[in-house]
Amino acid sequence: MKLTAIRPVGIVLVRELSLTMLLLLGVSALVFLILYLSPGDPFSVLLEGQSLSEEARSGIRQAMGIERSWYGQYFHWVSGMVRGDFGASVRTGLPVLSEVLRTGINTLILTLGSLLVTLLIAAPIAIRSAMRGMSKATWSFTILSYVISALPVFWLGYIVIYFFTHKLGLFPLAFGFATGAKKWLYLLLPIFVLGIGNGTISEVIRTLREEMGRVMEEDYIRTARAKGASVWKHAFKEGFLIPVTEIIAAKIPFILGGAVIVEQVFNWPGMGRMAWQAAQDRDYPVIMGIAIVAAVLVRLGSLFQSVVYVMVNPRASKE
Repeated sequence: MKLTAIRPVGIVLVRELSLTMLLLLGVSALVFLILYLSPGDPFSVLLEGQSLSEEARSGIRQAMGIERSWYGQYFHWVSGMVRGDFGASVRTGLPVLSEVLRTGINTLILTLGSLLVTLLIAAPIAIRSAMRGMSKATWSFTILSYVISALPVFWLGYIVIYFFTHKLGLFPLAFGFATGAKKWLYLLLPIFVLGIGNGTISEVIRTLREEMGRVMEEDYIRTARAKGASVWKHAFKEGFLIPVTEIIAAKIPFILGGAVIVEQVFNWPGMGRMAWQAAQDRDYPVIMGIAIVAAVLVRLGSLFQSVVYVMVNPRASKE
């Protein structure tokens, strides 16, 4: 790759990474303040049902850092985060960072798989309707996608489980995360449910159809068609690649929110299910760690969008 092509991408990377650091700092401060002001604390959950003396309780509170002021607790946590120490879980005592990364991989598999399912369903419908007009088949699939996108993801998950396990008997162990040779089979149901039930299919179809239709009316596409060149090759970047990356970057927060529900329904050992349990246990270090990792995933989606856009249009790095 030439230097002239690398330089715009490098400018965007430096700018986006600088913004990411400020964003993570802001997210950590906001989440910490919300947790601090919320009723209850990890101390109450940890000692629930236990009778201890006031001296013992005071010692535990000091060891947990609860006796410090809110800003003292926050700066103590931030200083540890900079060193890669996110603290230990109140519930399990395990390091937060390793636990969040372990479950985050499962959530990443679920999220990326669902995005792939969404694109495999929505992209052909949008491209065909944009390039050849709306037929009865594409119209029917479009209406069906809008109906499915309106269904609650938890309801869709239970319906899918009931159909595939009780009616067809294909997934007798639908709940949980299987191991061994059949592990990939048990990934399909939650990925499929999140892929069609995250509300993204209808948006991808609408956006891609509009963008592809607009690009097909451009002069350079008409010239390519007149010369007998590949229309798809000329329309791919502006009509497909850029809109898809924009949609993915914009929908990642909503997909992560849907992943929390899907992981609960399918007993998926991911970051969303861990966050649910941590919220019930008032496990604040785990909640803080999950919030930071989720913010990083969202920023990675935005960074991916910016890099793709600059690669297609290098002058955008100066905007």
